[in-house]
Amino acid sequence: MKKTLYIFLLILLTCPLFAQLGNSNMRLLVNKNEHFSSTLYSAIWGYTAENGREYAILGCPGGTAFYDITDTTNIHEVDFLPGLTSSWREMKTFGKFAYIVSEATGSGLQIVNLKYLPDSVSLVATYTFTGYNRTHTISQSGPYLYMNGGNYGMGGIFVLDLTTNPVAPVKRGEWETEYIHDCRVVNDTIFGCNIYDAGGGGTGSIYVISAVNKDSLRTVASWVNNPNPGPHNCAITTDRKYALVTDEINGNPRLLKVWDIQNLSNVTLSATWQPTGITTSIVHNVEIYEHFAVVAHYTAGVRILDITTPSAPMEIAWYDTYPSNNGFTYDGCWGVYMFPSGKIVASDRQTGLYVLKSSSVVLGNHNQNQNIPEEFSLNQNYPNPFNPVTRIEYSLPKNTYTTIKVYNALGKEIATVVDKFETAGNHVVSYDASNLPSGIYFYTMKTPGYSQTRKMALVK
Repeated sequence: MKKTLYIFLLILLTCPLFAQLGNSNMRLLVNKNEHFSSTLYSAIWGYTAENGREYAILGCPGGTAFYDITDTTNIHEVDFLPGLTSSWREMKTFGKFAYIVSEATGSGLQIVNLKYLPDSVSLVATYTFTGYNRTHTISQSGPYLYMNGGNYGMGGIFVLDLTTNPVAPVKRGEWETEYIHDCRVVNDTIFGCNIYDAGGGGTGSIYVISAVNKDSLRTVASWVNNPNPGPHNCAITTDRKYALVTDEINGNPRLLKVWDIQNLSNVTLSATWQPTGITTSIVHNVEIYEHFAVVAHYTAGVRILDITTPSAPMEIAWYDTYPSNNGFTYDGCWGVYMFPSGKIVASDRQTGLYVLKSSSVVLGNHNQNQNIPEEFSLNQNYPNPFNPVTRIEYSLPKNTYTTIKVYNALGKEIATVVDKFETAGNHVVSYDASNLPSGIYFYTMKTPGYSQTRKMALVK
């Protein structure tokens, strides 16, 4: 009997198609599977309200579900926003609004007011224009949305400006050199993922694109995500020295690749990674929070890496949302998001929302790239005077809701640059005043209990 048990365990440990034995350093708070149909779940994102309440936003087959996850003993759905049926639905937030896209023809961009939470959400508008009615993915940086794939042009990227009115986006520039499946935007630099290799209509490259001028996006550099390139998405380390890129298609194994991007003229492969003991599962999405990378790895579930040394990523925790196997399929964990509180939400294609917590992941008490400031501060913008883009740096000694707004000389609010719950640390955001005349303007940062205003000059 003991010999039989030993053989069984040996097979279980060595066969990659079996589920991982147990979960490691991560516990399940709740799983919600309330909208399953023949069309599967898709993306996940998070929103932290001004009062600190936390909400998970889940892409469902027939729309978008909003869950209050603040109280871990009472995680519940607060509202559901219907949409056209789609197996791909993705969302981002800016201020008190959510922006939702899907692959369904005619779905456009849903703009959703979140100010009525925790009671409900409200659809404000569905944005389309001639030549555009669907999007594959959506990225956000400051008051700008970056629309990827879809039916506009050849499926590259175009920019929507929210500075003046977050419910009436203004289309700015575009980049249509190749199809972009998804992108990451850091300080006006876009890292765009062309998932297709040459046989599928592209190069399998990561394109580095300047978005300093929102009306004219410009290629800076590119590299092919070899070997077996099929880059789905990427994330950039907080020091901007490394890019983590996920290969969803084209060959096996499907690797998470770590690229040294300190010299964009000579980007080099620094490391590759697969889950502990698993070689068959397909990697999908990666998000970086301080020195942690959180990975959605389809049949292998949620994986957490310590990337204090990015060239040597170390897996420290995992939770298998798809325990039946670790097969080479597009089943299981689709997306991940981590809140400043350390709660992790994940979407599983078959079983919906997972809310997780790991004792191995604590934000704010370890950051090798910056010291947590001792007090709030708002720095003078640079350059100043400027034309038409300037950068605003500010410091937060703790996690808090933060707004930065721009006013004209008469005190009229003309733009919102920052409006979100942010983690402690030093931050920078750009402001593009292309739509304004020359003159003196003021920008004000506010957090609960703190406010500071500075003057800036626009000279055209």
